[in-house]
Amino acid sequence: MAKVMTANEAAGLVRDGAVLAVNSSSGLGCPDEVLKALGERFESEGHPRGLTSVHPIAAGDFFGTKGVDHIARRGMLKKIIGGSYPSGPSSAEPPLIWQMILKEEVAAWNVPSGIVFDMLREGAAKRPGVLTKVGIDTFVDPEQEGCAMNAAARSEPIVRRVRFADDDWLHFPPIQPDVAIIRATTADERGNLTYEHEGATLGAMEMALAARNSGGIVIAQVKRVAAEGTMRPHDVRVPGILVDVIVEAPDQLQTTATPYDPAISGELFRPLHTFRTPALDPGKVIARRVAQELKAGWAVNIGFGISANVPRVLIEEGHHGKITWVIEQGAVGGVPLLDFKFGCASNAEAFVASPHQFCYFQAGGFDCSLLSFLEIDGEGSVNVSRLAATPHRTAGAGGFVDITARARKIVFSGNFNAGAKMRIEDGRLVIDKEGRIAKIVPKVDQVSFSGRRARVQGQDVTYVTERCVMKLEPDGLVVSEVAPGLDLRRDVLDQAATPLRVADGLKEMDQALFLSTAMGLGL
Repeated sequence: MAKVMTANEAAGLVRDGAVLAVNSSSGLGCPDEVLKALGERFESEGHPRGLTSVHPIAAGDFFGTKGVDHIARRGMLKKIIGGSYPSGPSSAEPPLIWQMILKEEVAAWNVPSGIVFDMLREGAAKRPGVLTKVGIDTFVDPEQEGCAMNAAARSEPIVRRVRFADDDWLHFPPIQPDVAIIRATTADERGNLTYEHEGATLGAMEMALAARNSGGIVIAQVKRVAAEGTMRPHDVRVPGILVDVIVEAPDQLQTTATPYDPAISGELFRPLHTFRTPALDPGKVIARRVAQELKAGWAVNIGFGISANVPRVLIEEGHHGKITWVIEQGAVGGVPLLDFKFGCASNAEAFVASPHQFCYFQAGGFDCSLLSFLEIDGEGSVNVSRLAATPHRTAGAGGFVDITARARKIVFSGNFNAGAKMRIEDGRLVIDKEGRIAKIVPKVDQVSFSGRRARVQGQDVTYVTERCVMKLEPDGLVVSEVAPGLDLRRDVLDQAATPLRVADGLKEMDQALFLSTAMGLGL
């Protein structure tokens, strides 16, 4: 039977040199009270020391949930394996974990989120590790960066390229955590966990299995404790046989800057009119053009950025429900949320575990993915994971590499360059001041998506900006559409830092994209 403890008592169970697995996605599901207690113990006792922390998705944010920053202390944290990391505005002071990474005070790897979950599952089953093609020809590949974020990590490779069954694969070792720190809404006295106020279960079960089967312990932070025997068995997502310690934290946030929203946990369905319709601006033009790539009946993955507004475009156009949205945190259907609540969905049809969702993504089982870009090069490769000047502005790759590895169709979206002052007027794009930073470049700073590999695999790839649409063709990037009223040479080709080819049948982007009225979208 699990034992109820304070967060400080639970922190006292963590030994020097332990491997921690933390279940979180920014503020969503973050066991912040336990992480805080661990940091406070180190401050007072100097222990635990030399920890390795594993985060398939980032723990913590810039907006009230410190997460991994509680344990980002020199001497306490030795290594960190993260699918993503806390990110925020470039004007803000970098999180402590980013400061440690940049100062070489911790060895840090950015491993795709789905692969981190796979490493934990391999550890739980005592198998020899992960063989995967996810990440080949990207920064994940040891022939490029091997996931290393700094020199400390480069000296200790985490991935090898191996030959198996007459083919090339990436091999990642299993992870066998000493401690799994997970979160739920309710625990009964036996440690059975339910998630009725949560927006996702993430990888709680997988982490608990990995720790239990490795001889470790499982600490579950919960909002409340119920009497033994009062839970319906179908509601239990992690059984008590896997849970050692329960920590009550009645004030835990549901997700970033959000104490509780019943629509996030599927306890209430919001009327469609309560979802904000984006105002007409260049970002909405992009979202509308992305929407034109979709077909009714599709299951579509959606990521952070401009394309996150596509579900709202479909609501405005009367097409809600014709596309089923799937996000890496586990929600299926409904309306993916924006800003602080990204990673959650309102009115979801189902919540699946993140490792199951990533299995779906890695094999290309879905129809299309809508994602953002930081940079694109002439080969069609995309950087979404590293911004050298301000690293903490980006979260790392997260699930991006898992999602794009075999996706049949991908639509990348973003502004053509950075810093331009633009507006929509009389059904056309007006550029008042040109941007100073090119985003179409000769070579991306980090290869998060390989255009060359996409061409070999026959993936359908489109790049949508406010001023043009580009397609990935056998010979590379080609401009296929240009916004009405723009000069192709001055406003597009001359603003790219690498030569762009133009399609023989160059078209004008649909003028309906640039009008304040509904565009009459057909799926």
